[in-house]
Amino acid sequence: MTKKIKACVFDAYGTLFDVGAAARLAAAEPGAESWAGKWPQLAADWRRKQLEYTWLRAVAGAHVDFWLVTQHGLDWALEAAGLTDPTLRERLLALYWELAAYPEVPGMLQALTAQGQRLAILSNGSPGMLDGAVRSAGLQGQFEALLSVEDVGVFKPHRSVYDLVGARLGVRPDEVLFVSSNGWDASAGAAYGFVTAWVNREGAPLDRLHGRPAHVLRDLAALPGLVESL
Repeated sequence: MTKKIKACVFDAYGTLFDVGAAARLAAAEPGAESWAGKWPQLAADWRRKQLEYTWLRAVAGAHVDFWLVTQHGLDWALEAAGLTDPTLRERLLALYWELAAYPEVPGMLQALTAQGQRLAILSNGSPGMLDGAVRSAGLQGQFEALLSVEDVGVFKPHRSVYDLVGARLGVRPDEVLFVSSNGWDASAGAAYGFVTAWVNREGAPLDRLHGRPAHVLRDLAALPGLVESL
């Protein structure tokens, strides 16, 4: 029987890599006592502004790479928290290059590889950021392709970003399981024609958008079983 799904394509940040880890780890380091209680809000604001700036830049046609957007999001979050220490800023940015993968990720990827699945990442991240994230998480050699929006010069959810998958892997949209922790990304991927799985780690409501993810998971541990069932 021919497999319906021929490639599993993952969003990176928040899906494979724990974007809250930078603020959490910095808050646990010596000397952070004065601000440590603020780290959850700082991490949430940083991520929210990072995403908002990608959407606004995409609509405005004012593209810059994701690393600059990440810095701008952090600057907003630090100001909102009343934190002005430049050393803290530099430490948080350095930790962003050392993000860990979620605990279930290595075993999940190994299981998918054993099933014969082709694996790739499709991310807003710049090529250098993606390469660094994969290396820091110890996932070298797991992915056939690290696809970056820098190849098209616009952020998700622009359709040209999703076009990168077929262009690189030579598969139809309905042969792809696209996996994202961002509800808007999973919804846009579904509207594009991918089979999509939304990794809803926070138990958030479904986004009211032009597409609807076919599957909702609490984390990535159940993904190999889902793929086998498709």
